[in-house]
Parts: sequence; C-alpha cells; structure tokens
Amino acid sequence: MKILGIDPGLDRTGWAVLEKDGAAPPKLAASGLVHTPKNTPLEKRLASIFDELSALIKAHSPDEAAIEEVFFSKRADTQANTTHARGVILLACEKGGLPISSYNPKVIKKTISGNGAAEKKQMQRVVQITLNLVSIPEPDDIADAMAAALCHLRLAPLARALAKAKAKAGIA
Repeated sequence: MKILGIDPGLDRTGWAVLEKDGAAPPKLAASGLVHTPKNTPLEKRLASIFDELSALIKAHSPDEAAIEEVFFSKRADTQANTTHARGVILLACEKGGLPISSYNPKVIKKTISGNGAAEKKQMQRVVQITLNLVSIPEPDDIADAMAAALCHLRLAPLARALAKAKAKAGIA
C-alpha cells in the first residue's frame, strides 16, 4: 500500500509517499516540497500546487491520501491562504482518484509521538526513527507530511474495522 501524506500550505506544501507491505515497517518512497513564490498572484500559486500534486499522484500512484487539517492560528490571512491551498490539494487528490482522510494536527502528534502537544523537533525525530531515516527530515513541512501518512497507516485499519463492524450490526 502507498500513502501520500500532505502538509498543506500556500508557501510550502510538504508531501511524502510511504510504502507499507504487510507486517514490514513502512518505508519512505519519496518526499518533497511544493513551493510557491510569495509575490505570485494567489490563483497562480494555487494552480501550481494543483498541477504539481496532480503530477506527483500520477508519478507515484498512491492508493490513498492523508492530509493534515488546517490549524487555526491567530493570523487570519495565513489561515485563509492555507485553507485555499488545502482546497486545491483535496481537488487534486479527488481528481487523482484517491480516497482522502483528514487528520487534526493534535491527533497526528498523539498517534505518532504519544504526545498531542509534541514540538516540531520531537516530531521530526520520531518520524526519523520510525522510518529509519539517516537524518532528520527537513524542512518540518516534509516531516509533517510523513507524520500524516504514518498516522493514516496506524489509524485507517481501525477505522475500516469499525465501519465494517457497524455495517454488520446494522448501525449507521
């Protein structure tokens, strides 16, 4: 199974493709950053994010996508821009035929590190250890994308089992 993890942002969108085969630990297949220049008009930046993610989906053929939800900050302009970026990311995944799961940043942190308030450096180190990487993944946008994918690999099987049990019991 291949999971595309995404940390949305207008300036920098981190992405990572993790592969998981049976009981073997997950492996990093590819990762990177979609960067859009600040002085570029919003619509061109969003188009760039959409185009680059669409190309990534085509190139890596992930089975599913795990996307970090927007963190509500004190800066409304940053929040709005991230929400715009997340919208085109969701569209690229939908157009690419990927089932999409969204995870709250605190859920990702708790699932990966055991601490829902983990600092960026702690998360980067845990991701490095979990994926057996030589160095700490940087920038943190890429590490966050890896963490989203790892979170999905851990939680999605439980969600599927719960949905199956509810369906079997006739619970909506």
